[in-house]
Amino acid sequence: MKNAVRYSIVPGDPAAHLFFVTLTVDRPASEGQQLMLPAWIPGSYMIREFARNIVRIQAQCQGRKVALRKVDKHTWQAAPCDGPLVVQYEVYAWDLSVRTAHLDQTHGFFNGTSVFLQVCGQENEPHLVEILPPEGEQYAAWRVATSLQEAKAKRYGFGSYIAADYDELIDHPVEMGSFALSTFRAHGVAHDIVITGQVPNLDLARLAADLRKICETQIALFDPHGKRAPMKRYVFMTLAVGDGYGGLEHRASTALICSRNDLPVKGQKEISEGYRTYLGLCSHEYFHTWNVKRIKPAAFAPYDLRVENYTSLLWLFEGLTSYYDDLMLVRSGLIDEAAYCKLVSKTLNNVLRGSGRKKQSVAESSFDAWVKYYRQDENATNAVVSYYAKGALIGLALDLTIRAGTCGKRSLDDVMRALWDRFGREFYASGGGQGVTESVVEALLEEVAGFSLKRFLARHVHGTEDVPLADLLEPFGIGIEDGRKKAKPGLGARTAKEGNDCKLAAVYEYGAAHQAGLSAGDILVAIDGLRVTAGNLDTLLGRYRVGDTVTVHAFRRDELMEKRLIVAADDTPKFELTPSTKPASAVKLRAAWLASKG
Repeated sequence: MKNAVRYSIVPGDPAAHLFFVTLTVDRPASEGQQLMLPAWIPGSYMIREFARNIVRIQAQCQGRKVALRKVDKHTWQAAPCDGPLVVQYEVYAWDLSVRTAHLDQTHGFFNGTSVFLQVCGQENEPHLVEILPPEGEQYAAWRVATSLQEAKAKRYGFGSYIAADYDELIDHPVEMGSFALSTFRAHGVAHDIVITGQVPNLDLARLAADLRKICETQIALFDPHGKRAPMKRYVFMTLAVGDGYGGLEHRASTALICSRNDLPVKGQKEISEGYRTYLGLCSHEYFHTWNVKRIKPAAFAPYDLRVENYTSLLWLFEGLTSYYDDLMLVRSGLIDEAAYCKLVSKTLNNVLRGSGRKKQSVAESSFDAWVKYYRQDENATNAVVSYYAKGALIGLALDLTIRAGTCGKRSLDDVMRALWDRFGREFYASGGGQGVTESVVEALLEEVAGFSLKRFLARHVHGTEDVPLADLLEPFGIGIEDGRKKAKPGLGARTAKEGNDCKLAAVYEYGAAHQAGLSAGDILVAIDGLRVTAGNLDTLLGRYRVGDTVTVHAFRRDELMEKRLIVAADDTPKFELTPSTKPASAVKLRAAWLASKG
């Protein structure tokens, strides 16, 4: 395609973890072409400076070398030249995550933000990329998985792919290697499942059946009449490892990482905790297909990938997605009401554990994601609130409030559909749609509910008050029991295993460890002269009563300390939600909330 921005990428040296990339610009800017690699990737709100992984770069035009001058940490300026500008560079890919790129002899993976230089001024031109295989017989069985549109490539094959513009190019990650593959259709749309990594006895058929239920339930939520998905094809690509967890959303795919033990095994019918967690992750990232990839905050329409893009709405885009990810599991019939209540209980207890929720609102947490949430330290629990977890509780509370206030005639589902119809459905079709602002979201919530939500939003979104879930859940026949009545002795700290040592990973504000002068990072040595190990702390503490004073020896760095600690009750939140079968009106209201809408 003439005048398109063209790339070729090849796993040039898998053992050295190097992708070789060639960029050809047919019509470079007359004053000299500027090139830039993004500093962050949408969906992960931290400056990552991907350009640091470019280890070698050079340019030429018609066989002659073209000077490249570094302008800043991620921008290059090419000297003026006549004719096509050809830029060749090598990218180091050794980050085993969903955010960047990874390459070795077992597989290759990349996000476009890590490997494709942006041709400044030509972002809206068509972009072609030729994905080439590595050399060698050992790679003969490698295939390609991506949701990019094929140009001169067969599906799952090496060859040419096309994107309408740079934004589309970098929104379709690529996996290559020898992977397990399965396909199912959800309301007529093909969905591929790609599993990379060794997973003995993997039950792909069950995984496809379960994901189909989730996908069809979500499609029906946003388009209950037409049941039209917003993409032509979707790809779930998962890297299975010994221990890992994470996901990143894209407009027609998601990149996931999980423990191989979380994936379903042939012959096992029950849903293990690990498999349920994995399905919840898939549900979360799939929900983003609508909520953040097409319904976007105004700050992301369009993205500026050079600098931070600030918004106070991540509580809605991540928090409400976190609310719906588990809700979709129960609505799709994969888990029952009791299992769903346990998931909500876990989220509630996680939020209530940290005193940071009393100091930072979810709106502030959203805005500060770049410097706080994504850069957490050992004091995060005392300083930061998660817009994911508390945002999920706010989503639950809003849903219950609207349902109760309208006698079940309206719900948060209606809010999401209104956002979709007004801002998301035609976002890409219109060539760059409009994002939503804080005032638009708040006005739309009230429009759908039919009553004022200003007080709720002021208290729980812009303020730091806890969501009154007990009161909100009561009309739906769900009670909350406080399990702290049976609390055992505790330190008021979270511990971690470090070898055979017991390390304080976090010290909770005003807890026993804090009052005694212990800090995160300290290594516990002994309690009243008895050695503390990674496995016996609870047993040792179990010999004391709340209020007893003990002598604690601990190392801080290489210095031994002696502290007097007053044993306190373990006040870790242990709230448990329990659905009731009475009264009938509550059961009916709850069924309308949790029943499948697919």
